[in-house]
Amino acid sequence: MPPRFSTAEKTVPIYVVTTKSLPQALEQLEIAARNWVDAGGFAAKLGQVALIPAPDGSILAVLAGWGDRTARDQGWFHFAGIADKLPEGDYRIESGLGKDELEEAALAWLLGGYRFDKYKEQPEQHARLVCPQGLDAARIELKAEATFLTRDLINTPASDMGPEALEAAFMALAKRHKAKASAIIGADLLKENLPLIHTVGRAAEQPPRLLDMIWGDESAPKLTLVGKGVCFDTGGLNIKPGASMGIMKKDMGGAANVLGLAHMIMSLGLRVRLRVLVPAVENAISASAFRPGDILRSRKGLTIENNNTDAEGRLVLADALAMADEESPDLLISMATLTGAARVALGADLPPFYTDDGALAHRISRAARAVADPLWRMPFWDGYERQIEPGIADLDNAPKGGMAGSITAALFLRRFVENTTQFVHFDIYGWVPESRPARPKGGEAQGGRALLAVIEELYT
Repeated sequence: MPPRFSTAEKTVPIYVVTTKSLPQALEQLEIAARNWVDAGGFAAKLGQVALIPAPDGSILAVLAGWGDRTARDQGWFHFAGIADKLPEGDYRIESGLGKDELEEAALAWLLGGYRFDKYKEQPEQHARLVCPQGLDAARIELKAEATFLTRDLINTPASDMGPEALEAAFMALAKRHKAKASAIIGADLLKENLPLIHTVGRAAEQPPRLLDMIWGDESAPKLTLVGKGVCFDTGGLNIKPGASMGIMKKDMGGAANVLGLAHMIMSLGLRVRLRVLVPAVENAISASAFRPGDILRSRKGLTIENNNTDAEGRLVLADALAMADEESPDLLISMATLTGAARVALGADLPPFYTDDGALAHRISRAARAVADPLWRMPFWDGYERQIEPGIADLDNAPKGGMAGSITAALFLRRFVENTTQFVHFDIYGWVPESRPARPKGGEAQGGRALLAVIEELYT
C-alpha cells in the first residue's frame, strides 16, 4: 500500500523535548503527570519516549526525547525510531520542531512504515501520523512512495527481477504517467549499435535490453536519467566469491533509483522533457560469456580492453550514456551501484557524486543538506586519466593497482559524454547493511530527494 498520513480528527499530541527544554516542558504538566514522567526516568535523551496517561487509562500525550543537540544535528531519521515505540493510534506533532524539521520528521515517520512483504506477511505500523499543519501532505507522501518503489525493486531477488521483470516495472511506470516507452532486446542491440550492453548480457538466459522512456513537453529543458540495471552480477568469468555475490540483486540499484526519481518528476508535472535510459542485463556465466582480455567496441567507437568481467557496470552505462549524449541534454544524470571503492572511501550512507560543473555541484551539496539526503562531491581527477588508458585499446575498464577505483570508474564514464555540458555521476550503494530508524535493512533510495530539489530549482 502507498504510504499515507492519517486523517483522524482525534489524535494524541507529541511534544518534542530536548534535554535543555525538558524543565520548561515539565512545568507545563499537571503534578500527577510530572511525577509520572519523573518516575519513568524520562530525561529527553534522543529517542526516549514518555507516554502520559489520561485518567481513563488512555494516552493523554507523548513526550519525545530529542537529546542535547538540534534535530538536524541528530539526524531526521531518528523520529521514525520514536514512531516505532508508540502503540497503535493516531498522533500529531504538537510542538518542539521547526517547519523544516517537521517535514523531515513526517517523511521519516512514513519511511519507517516500509515493509517488504512480497514473500512473507509483515506486521503493519500501527502508529499513524496526521500530517503537520502547513505542510504539503501529498508531496511528502510522494517522496515516501518513490522510496518504497525503489526499495521494492532492489529487494526483489533476481529470480523475480531479471531483465524481463525490470522491463515490466519500467513499462508499468511509463504507462502510469502516459510516457512513451520502448525496449531494444537481444540481437537488436547489435543492429542499433549498442554492442557493450549486448556483450555484458549475452550469456544470460534472459536477453539483455535497453529500456527507453520519454515524457514531457518536447520544448522543455532536456533532462536525461541513466540507471545501471544489472539485475544480478556473478562477476562473469572473473567470478565473485560467494560472500560478495550474496546481495548482488541490488546491482540494479541505479535503475531503481532513477525510476523512483522519474516517478516524482512525472507525478509533480515538472516542466522538463524527461528521458530515462536503463541498460537491463544479467552478468552471467556460460559458453558465450565475454572474457578477460577481450577488446570490445562501444557505441561511441572507442575500444575497451576488458581486463575484468566484474567491471561490467561501466560497460553497459557507456553505451547508454553515449546514446543520451547524442541529443545534448541540458542535464545528464547517471546513477549506478558501481564500485566497492566508493564504499571504502565514504561508507554505505554517503554516496559520492562527480561533476565538472562547480555551480551544479554546489546546488547538489546544498540540496543534500537541506533535504537530509546525504551526498559528497568527489573529483574527476584528470591526473588519473592515464590509468584508464591501456596499451592496445582506447580504454581499460579495470585499471591495475586498486587505487582510486571510484574516481577511475567515473573518468571512464566521462569519456562517453562530450556534447552535454552538465553531467553528474552518482556511485551509490543502494543498500542498508543494518536496520535503523526509517531505513530497514535492504534496498535503499539515495540521492533522489536531493536531485528533485535541484531539478525544481533549475527548471521551475
